[in-house]
Amino acid sequence: MLTIGDLSRSTGVKIPTIRYYEQMGLLSHAERSDGNQRRYSTREQERLSFIRHARDLGLTIDAIRELIDLSQHPDHPCADADRIAETQLAEVRRKIAKLRKLETELERITSHCHGTQVKDCYVIRALANHDLCETDHA
Repeated sequence: MLTIGDLSRSTGVKIPTIRYYEQMGLLSHAERSDGNQRRYSTREQERLSFIRHARDLGLTIDAIRELIDLSQHPDHPCADADRIAETQLAEVRRKIAKLRKLETELERITSHCHGTQVKDCYVIRALANHDLCETDHA
């Protein structure tokens, strides 16, 4: 059995986050020792590693909850898990496209700034006046 500190160290998940995942129902509530200290099994450690990895990939709590539920039924088809991953992939691609627009606009406004004083700074003017931007990056 692992203490919450051991669990935190072994998974890289902070203690308040572990408690939060318990409250959200992603982790089962820990057993308690005679001294009322939380105790976790390797099953909870594996579950927490699963949750952390899913969060690192940007999955929402709801998506993780659904994936955990799916994992409880190993004989079911994996189409729902695939759908969740594909939805997250589409979201990541949308964010990348937006970041590319931001990158392009920031490169453009910084390359136009040839002033030596703030009163002549193109970056400041472009930030103050969205009409100076070439794309809608909002």
